[in-house]
Amino acid sequence: MLSEQSAATVRATLPVVGAAIGEITERFYARLFEAHPALLRDLFNRGNQATGTQKQALAGSIAAFATHLVDNPEQRPDLMLERIAHKHASLGITPEQYPLVHEHLFAAIAEILGDAVTAEVAAAWTEVYWLMANALIAIEKRLYAQSEQQGWREWKVVERIDETADVATFRLRPVDEGPVAGYRAGQYVSVGVTLPDGARQIRQYSLTAAPGSPERRFAVKRVTGAGAGPDGEVSGHLHAHVREGDVLRLSAPYGDLVLEDTEAPLLLASAGIGVTPMIAMLEQLALTGHRAPVTVVHADRSPAAHALRAAHEAYAAKLPEGRSVFFYERDAEGAGRTGLVDLAGVDVPAGAHAYLCGPLPFMRAVRTQLIDKGVAPADIHYEVFGPDLWLAEG
Repeated sequence: MLSEQSAATVRATLPVVGAAIGEITERFYARLFEAHPALLRDLFNRGNQATGTQKQALAGSIAAFATHLVDNPEQRPDLMLERIAHKHASLGITPEQYPLVHEHLFAAIAEILGDAVTAEVAAAWTEVYWLMANALIAIEKRLYAQSEQQGWREWKVVERIDETADVATFRLRPVDEGPVAGYRAGQYVSVGVTLPDGARQIRQYSLTAAPGSPERRFAVKRVTGAGAGPDGEVSGHLHAHVREGDVLRLSAPYGDLVLEDTEAPLLLASAGIGVTPMIAMLEQLALTGHRAPVTVVHADRSPAAHALRAAHEAYAAKLPEGRSVFFYERDAEGAGRTGLVDLAGVDVPAGAHAYLCGPLPFMRAVRTQLIDKGVAPADIHYEVFGPDLWLAEG
């Protein structure tokens, strides 16, 4: 809980800090990487740094956390913290790295805000930082302790399947042939690769097999096109260079968007490569014989671009009350509906729980439609691939 004195100071300075938080985070990363270039080369996503999305996500999380502390002093924003902690755990973040962040973040605050950062202001925002940092450290410690796999592990590719022109599935088994750690449907693993310039970059990919599989299976969309820049350097490397017999480093599974054990009706809505966690969830539901209605909604450019479409349809068809509704921008004849997702003609049972994964505009639109249909906001769960900009965008 934030102290009363600090809460008053944070409340008074939040508009000023909030207005400058974008500049602050930009300066923070510049300072951090200037002092520790290996962090950008071997830990942080260079693509997200280049596009500015990581800066937006950090700014949004700091502002959201501080706002929550002053508006809800008795309650911690655990949902936001859990999501960040899972991502950190997949990267191997340690408690020793938090003082480093504090050092450069507060130097950036002082540099951008100047004389406005009095001793009282610095103390109040330091309290905010360590409340957030210590909460994350505690959650990450719990996640590491619960994990059946400690650190990175080498996995050999046993099969590569080109699903579409720009999506490939990789099936892997552990090089050491030891036991495979369990996970929950919807979780992801971090994949580490060494690029031609020597950088060791890390990306997260959702597991597409139901829990209990003796292997790791994930699908990778190759990011290309104007403006994509370095965003696609890892996906491009995997597509261009990784074949059967190659070895990749994988983290333990993490991720807080997981299929809950419930008998409620479900709606699984995805767009593009956001289909991947939904495939694992659907397979799990089929294996456990989920008897309540399950509505599968997916949006894509065309049936040919719809990765894992056959599995999408097959798992839904195995459910006693499963049904699929696909929306395509083009070539939808006989395969689905033309246009963007419109739930007006889709029955959503009372008490449904919804899981969303895809671009933010898609998820915002689907969430609004679900709420209009009576789905409780607390029963709508989402996953963002990359930095979570939902908070940053308001």
